[in-house]
Amino acid sequence: MREMKTIDAVGQVLCQDITQIIPGVKKGPIFRKGHRIEEADIPVLLSVGKDHIYIWDEDAGILHENEAAEILYRMGKGENMHPGEIKEGKIEFIADCDGVLKVDSEKLFQLNSFGEMMMATKKNNTPVKKGEVLAGTRIIPLCIEKEKMERAERITKDGGILRVLPYKKKKVAFVTTGNEVYHGRIEDGFTPVVKEKLSSFPVEIIGQSLCSDDVDMEMAAIQKFLSEGADLILCTGGMSVDPDDRTPLAIRKSAERVVSYGAPVLPGSMFMLAYGKNNVPIMGLPGSVMFCPITVFDLILPRIMADDPVTKEEIDALGEGGLL
Repeated sequence: MREMKTIDAVGQVLCQDITQIIPGVKKGPIFRKGHRIEEADIPVLLSVGKDHIYIWDEDAGILHENEAAEILYRMGKGENMHPGEIKEGKIEFIADCDGVLKVDSEKLFQLNSFGEMMMATKKNNTPVKKGEVLAGTRIIPLCIEKEKMERAERITKDGGILRVLPYKKKKVAFVTTGNEVYHGRIEDGFTPVVKEKLSSFPVEIIGQSLCSDDVDMEMAAIQKFLSEGADLILCTGGMSVDPDDRTPLAIRKSAERVVSYGAPVLPGSMFMLAYGKNNVPIMGLPGSVMFCPITVFDLILPRIMADDPVTKEEIDALGEGGLL
């Protein structure tokens, strides 16, 4: 890379994008890498503060920021994403579908600790939409040693840092519990709220069973939907610690594996997650899901819809950031 005065640079080729910033209007390149400077360009370059510019001198051992960005993209790339255009040495990862973003946190930390390079991502397990930007990456200087990039690339020799798990269409069943609803004392206001949350995902509602606060009745409803091919069973009501709240016991007796009863999240601490026959998720939803806009259900549901198994350790870790 060779520095020279801008006023002497007519005929030279730029080795970097030149950025123009107009507050509140734009931030972007006015000249691209590879642009051959003309006389009319000199005042423009000076107006953006470029009294000196860099001219590229070819060196086989040195990579330009755009070439390095392509390598960093390869390090991050996983399933269901594509690259954006390289701009000013930066490249973005863009989702090909709706789903859940998975980030290999250890590999990301290693990359960002390597020096002279960076990658910024959305948080692990974030729900994303098709076309949404997942991450951006670039080197910090304008150029970098090829050998250093080759060493960095070994971090991801067994797989990239990012991937998007697409949502899968699921048959969903509701088990609505509580004497007050079963005997018609009040109207079920819970199911419509949950159906609205499900409307963002590819689901088919296959049924709803109203149950009293009777464990055997609740268990029978759960088993019925399992036998009918439900891919997800949502139990609403009866999740607290009152004597008549029997739903956690019914789920426990119906499931092959209980992940957790209780979560370090507010609202939603009485949430329950279990897996039944054929690994079908059974979720016990506390009352807060009915009247709070964001609860633990909103954190877990996208992963369930993407067939991403949730562990007790992952639920335990929700406490940091769990005050919603």
